[in-house]
Amino acid sequence: MDLLTLLLILDSTVRLAIPLLLACLAGLYSERAGIFDIGLEGKMLAAAFLSGAVAYVSGSAWLGLVAGMGASLALSLVHGIASITFRGNQLISGVAINFLAAGMTVVVAQSWFGQGGRTPQLVGDSRFSPITLPFAESVREVPLIGPVYYELISGHTSIVYVALLMVPVTWILLYHTRFGLRLRAVGENPASVDTAGISVVRLRYVATIICGLLCGLAGAYLATALQAGFVKDMSAGRGFIALAALIFAKWRPWQALFACLLFGFLQAMALRPDVLEGTLGLNVNAQLLDALPYILTVVILAGFVGKAIPPRAGGEPYVKER
Repeated sequence: MDLLTLLLILDSTVRLAIPLLLACLAGLYSERAGIFDIGLEGKMLAAAFLSGAVAYVSGSAWLGLVAGMGASLALSLVHGIASITFRGNQLISGVAINFLAAGMTVVVAQSWFGQGGRTPQLVGDSRFSPITLPFAESVREVPLIGPVYYELISGHTSIVYVALLMVPVTWILLYHTRFGLRLRAVGENPASVDTAGISVVRLRYVATIICGLLCGLAGAYLATALQAGFVKDMSAGRGFIALAALIFAKWRPWQALFACLLFGFLQAMALRPDVLEGTLGLNVNAQLLDALPYILTVVILAGFVGKAIPPRAGGEPYVKER
């Protein structure tokens, strides 16, 4: 395998890992606050549809991004009302959101555009364009450093850089601020937080809102950056893979980045079976490569990669003591 082929695979790894990373960080905020959210898939799907639809109609990818984040935020608030205000079952609420998004996106897309549940192809300003970082062209011919900077680091859309920046931001926010300390405490022992005079409900709603915004960003990325429009079920289980990556990372942001990159690498290799055949002499079935991220998801969720202990108050509605 030559350097260029390796860089192209790593470039695809980053691109494919971004929606997983954003959804994983979304789940991290929510579950650290004690709100289990398996509706990440539905929020991403709703955001992907509305962002693609609005971007096509308006001709602006940025308006599509705002619309997609709004759709995801609305579903997050529905989940928050059901699980925080009315103390409903968080798992059932998440499943309902997934079913609602899977059905409504196709029905509304067919009603609006009449193209079999998809939006028309996005072109021009209705898609996010890659950004060429400073000096990328000038250092392109420099051995090793030039190709890495030009092919791997430069040339991504703005959402990619925002997603990568969110990892250190999340780490600082959760572990080096008062807000992060309180958020983690709400997921571990909400009664002690309430005793200190801090609103458990407010903190959980804040976490839910952050979750919705990040899921919206992930869905908009799918429709307006990674692909050129919305297609039926385009999230393709990424919300569940993100949950598996979150468990694999033990609810920590830096580990979540590496877990998502691993899943992204498996997806990238599924697109290049010729690399395995040419480098290792392995003639691997393409369908098996496509299934590897989902197989790894099942392995992680089954607990075969070590014990992962979730926040102690996760999934439990908080009832204020009188």
